[in-house]
Amino acid sequence: MFKNISRVSVLASLLLFVMTGCSYKKISANTAVSDEVVKEYSKVQTAKQHLEVAQDMQNNVTTQKSLEATIASLSTQIMQNRKLDTNKPVLITSFVRLDKLKETSEFGRVIGESMINELSNRGFNVIEYRGQMAVSINEQGEYFISRKPHELKGSVPSTYVVVGTYSRQVGRVILNARVIDNITGKIISSARSTYKHGLANDCIMFGDCAPARTIKIVKER
Repeated sequence: MFKNISRVSVLASLLLFVMTGCSYKKISANTAVSDEVVKEYSKVQTAKQHLEVAQDMQNNVTTQKSLEATIASLSTQIMQNRKLDTNKPVLITSFVRLDKLKETSEFGRVIGESMINELSNRGFNVIEYRGQMAVSINEQGEYFISRKPHELKGSVPSTYVVVGTYSRQVGRVILNARVIDNITGKIISSARSTYKHGLANDCIMFGDCAPARTIKIVKER
């Protein structure tokens, strides 16, 4: 009985060896095809890794739930670009509406003013180009910065200019910022951040709510 079992085991082993050898020969014959499959598979895996990195950046860097964190995110992203010469003067402008590049709002001005603080604290050579030729005084106070062109210096030295746009979406505001060389027009650095405020209507934040509906009161006849 044991001899029969041994014979069966030997036959099974030989059969397995023969089948394995055939499979190996088949794979060897299709080596070129297999290499192409491996290359394509590698491309897919690389693409998946890039998408995972992009999603991770979206979740942890570019999407914020407070305005302060959004501004900090923009500044940090701008700072990470090694092409920036932090000794070169930096001029920062108000963020404007994406669909109307000559229009801003209190929101856009707040972003611009806050970027001055963030980039200055990160070691950038930020300059205040709105400084008047002299300090002006009236009964309400003393002033040095102005938005009246005739009160300002006629030009500024070769600088980087920080510009930005914002786009209002449902429940969020998408902000894009870039640093531009004002001589060459080259984009030196850029950043994107999404302020996810979660409001159904952001008109209060932007100060453009429709006026309250009025009801006309008449004398009953």
